[in-house]
Amino acid sequence: MNNDDTPKIPLAGTARTDDAVAAVKAVSSQIYEFTGVPGKASEPGPGVKACEGRDPEKYFQVYHPWNFAPTSAADNDVAMKHLKEKLSTGGWVVKDDYVDNSPNKNRNLVADNDSKKMSVSVVAYSKDDRPSLGIAVTSGCYRVPEGETIKHS
Repeated sequence: MNNDDTPKIPLAGTARTDDAVAAVKAVSSQIYEFTGVPGKASEPGPGVKACEGRDPEKYFQVYHPWNFAPTSAADNDVAMKHLKEKLSTGGWVVKDDYVDNSPNKNRNLVADNDSKKMSVSVVAYSKDDRPSLGIAVTSGCYRVPEGETIKHS
């Protein structure tokens, strides 16, 4: 198998689906705290999907896309600044920080935490009518314990 065939998503260990979902929720809560400004997070919780390039009966990944809307529109850029600072500490490493090609030139931030086997992607929609941050927390690939099945939410 050459490097192009190697799955790109790291293994996160063995876990029951509920435990892996709880771990991703905990990271999302930490990201919420990292914003450092008052605001509201959207409601939908994490989902479970197959791990690309791995046996879908044995491996799964948890993803949690959500939106953070600061109470004050002016706080959107402040929240992004706080995220960049906090996502450079505590095992987090900023992997990318760039402005995208959209008409609004949204700022994007991507950070990984190797010890937690988690990644977060943040897009600052600062020029929208209601400024917000689009946040997506994604886990590495978990292996379901022997004899258990993956619960897809």
